[in-house]
Amino acid sequence: MSKRVLCVLADGFEEIETVTPVDLLRRAEVEVVMATIGKSLQVTGRCGIRIEADALLADLDAGSFDLLLIPGGPAVSALREDGRAAAMATSFVASEKPVAAICAAPLVLADAGLLEGKHFAAHSSVHEALPAGLTDERVVEDGLIITSNGAGTALDFGLWLVQRMAGRTKAVEVAQAIMA
Repeated sequence: MSKRVLCVLADGFEEIETVTPVDLLRRAEVEVVMATIGKSLQVTGRCGIRIEADALLADLDAGSFDLLLIPGGPAVSALREDGRAAAMATSFVASEKPVAAICAAPLVLADAGLLEGKHFAAHSSVHEALPAGLTDERVVEDGLIITSNGAGTALDFGLWLVQRMAGRTKAVEVAQAIMA
């Protein structure tokens, strides 16, 4: 049975940090559902690129997914205010399922108390708002928490998630197919 990833979106999402991991995971035959916290499936990224989410978050059972993916960008403010992403992250970790966050999205994990005692990566613009544990690595996996720095590391992050969800062989296959 294929693994399932829930990618949570809000207006202002960072396009590269969303589309790159989602694309790579789907190439690896991992089911990815992009869900918006809004009331419309249409979501606009920070650079004005519009995409149509697969579902409204309110209509989904988050417990049926194997990994939670939280992209960064200005949308992180809305995700934090909404609170559901942090609550889901807590639930995923409690169920021993991984949570992945890139760029500013580790702020959501900090809100959930999931970064305490962990090593993690995040965009330099949010370093001061995060607890101790930041590293300079492009992608960090510490237990069930997977983090990355930002748009420039989205390919590494996406391939890391492919390996986590579909295995090393599939990650190598996808990387070779895209000439990474």
